[in-house]
Amino acid sequence: MSSVEFGLDTFGDVTVDKDGNSLPYAQVIRNVVEQAVLADEVGVDVFGLGEHHRDDYAVSAPEIVLAAIAARTRRIRLGTAVTVLSSDDPVRVFERFATLAAVSDGRAEITLGRGSFTESFPLFGYDLADYEQLFSEKADLMAELLTEKPVTWSGTVRPALQDQEVFPKTEAGTIPTWIGVGGSPESVVRAAQHGFPMVLAIIGGDPARFAPYVELYHRALDQFDRERLPVAVHVPGFVAATDEEAVETLWPHAQKSITRIGAERGWPPLTRDRFEDDISEGAWHVGSPETVAAKIARTVTALGIQRFDLKYSAGTLPHESLMTAIHLYGTEVIPRVRELLD
Repeated sequence: MSSVEFGLDTFGDVTVDKDGNSLPYAQVIRNVVEQAVLADEVGVDVFGLGEHHRDDYAVSAPEIVLAAIAARTRRIRLGTAVTVLSSDDPVRVFERFATLAAVSDGRAEITLGRGSFTESFPLFGYDLADYEQLFSEKADLMAELLTEKPVTWSGTVRPALQDQEVFPKTEAGTIPTWIGVGGSPESVVRAAQHGFPMVLAIIGGDPARFAPYVELYHRALDQFDRERLPVAVHVPGFVAATDEEAVETLWPHAQKSITRIGAERGWPPLTRDRFEDDISEGAWHVGSPETVAAKIARTVTALGIQRFDLKYSAGTLPHESLMTAIHLYGTEVIPRVRELLD
């Protein structure tokens, strides 16, 4: 278990200053770059940026921000959380990430997903009625493109390709690519079918309840006669000096963000009791370094995963608090988890 990798994910949430005023999008993006630089310095393995097209997130073009991060870091791998493949063109996705692989000296990764928001569909002229077909066909094409060989492909969601090469080629011969799964058995099987490692996005409930999805993934790999591939989890969390400080700092920002999203989706407002329950028993990994490390170790052990990604940003949580959390995660949490897993 000591070989488990540790990542940090953010969606570039629009944060506030010390007076509670929203920061400009440009400043949020510059702050994300600083957060990634710190993550590199404190030994985090992977830094992931989500793609969104709405007013509460600043990052709609993750690859550009990741390229800026690549110029200021040396070792940390740079990926997405996620790339919304359904509303993008797989050929352009490949070209952008092959370019990122070049400027980062091979540190680029992709996590493909359908996304938990749908704003990109009308923005780019796609019909939500085609939600499943768009992702399925484009994932199939993406798997072909990643071989970096001439591609012949046809489907219904984009023009066909005939013996087409795509450039630039990468030095490694492929780009490490995962599929993000939110709890659909069909998505689990699709990841195995195409030979993609799987990222489980766990946003609520006890992480251990996702163990059947890991088992299904392994069975599907066997049925498709594929080698065993890694599994990662993406979960929300926050680290501060003490448990009380972590909860009190995080609560107003998480409450505002989750209640807004809940109103859009028909969920009830987030209550303090439910929030604390999800910290003690559910998906949130929140508290002091010791508390968070212990919970991460339980999640890793329960699911038998090879990578743990903490979504460390939450709504308007200020940049300064995020920097503290990143520092504690790299210098105290990760070493403690490794000790617990040995």
